[in-house]
Amino acid sequence: MTSKPVLVLKFGGTSMADSEHIGQVADIVLRKRSAGYRVVVVVSAQARQTDGFIDEARSFTPNPSPREMDMLLSSGERISAALLSIALNAKNCPALALSGSQAGIITDDNHTNARIIEIRPSRVHQALQQGSVPVVGGFQGVSFKKEVTTLGRGGSDVTAVALASALEAETCEIYSDVNGVFTADPRVVEKASRLEELSYQEMQELGEAGARVLHPGSVEFAKIKKTIIHAKCTMEPDGAGTLIRDLEGRIKPRIVGVAHEEKIILLQVDAEDGKEVENLSRLAGFFENEGLKTKQMSFHPGPRNALCGSLVIPEKENYHLESVLDRLRGLAEPRVRILRDYSAVSLIGSGITDRHAFLLDSLALLRNLEIAIAGLHTSSFRITFLPHRSRMQDAVRAFHKHFIES
Repeated sequence: MTSKPVLVLKFGGTSMADSEHIGQVADIVLRKRSAGYRVVVVVSAQARQTDGFIDEARSFTPNPSPREMDMLLSSGERISAALLSIALNAKNCPALALSGSQAGIITDDNHTNARIIEIRPSRVHQALQQGSVPVVGGFQGVSFKKEVTTLGRGGSDVTAVALASALEAETCEIYSDVNGVFTADPRVVEKASRLEELSYQEMQELGEAGARVLHPGSVEFAKIKKTIIHAKCTMEPDGAGTLIRDLEGRIKPRIVGVAHEEKIILLQVDAEDGKEVENLSRLAGFFENEGLKTKQMSFHPGPRNALCGSLVIPEKENYHLESVLDRLRGLAEPRVRILRDYSAVSLIGSGITDRHAFLLDSLALLRNLEIAIAGLHTSSFRITFLPHRSRMQDAVRAFHKHFIES
């Protein structure tokens, strides 16, 4: 048994939606075992269950405690793990449901958006040695203070790839309701197409920019042991899907996709007294102390030749955002403008800023469509624009048509 390779399978919420879907997942697990693998499974909460928990919590207060939200939200994955284990045992396949804590997922203390800092998978190893299938509730862990934590929306991907790395599995298969990673969200772009393969960094940037296929944090663990991630569809388990692996040095500058994040909050800080860096740093520290997830920070010329600093906050996952913004409004300094009606649209690809035409063509497209932007951020793998939410889909479709379809 110990000579057989380990394969980690992760199934998303739609794959666990009901007893029929769970039965299909169990059949996939049995097929992998028959193919000679020792299988470890990671599961998400059933479809829409997490959103239901959030809505129920907010029926009491718009700003629920992050700690209590972790206690609440982590229960969905444990339910899925137990149900799949029951289904597997009913098919004469020994299985053992484990919470994140029981599987040895150790995190920091950042409630609702924790990071894995260590994995101690002794119970997973024990189950494999006994011929069982460990079924781990994803999205969750435990801090050194023995507090239940969650890893942010989509965090079951992180659990799966982190376990695959720790168990030295060559491949981690991520199953969802789509057959791989697409060049854009098919619900927004009709001609979005499946990508055969992506580099680790391209996939990470797609996730950071709003693509929901794979959590960006999962890629960090894949890089450690060069674990191959295979994004597949539960309904088409034999489909080609998309491979995410090490492609460093093998690809030229390119655009692989257009990602978007519909709801962001843009915070702007002016400083006429030369304290723009100090004020923006103070603002970022304020949100970090409040346990809120933030994104890009940048500076650009503002009124009367003063520098204007900006900070982007995604609305998703920041469950107690409103109470933090209320406290921010009450601060005397720094003075902050809160802009709520913006979105983020990003071009993703290796070496994207090595070719200036990508950026110049993007700006020309936006200008021709009369789409104003509140900000612009670049990195080696991403160019992000901040248009008004009402024009987000127009920008996504225009970019996809020009850079992908053409």
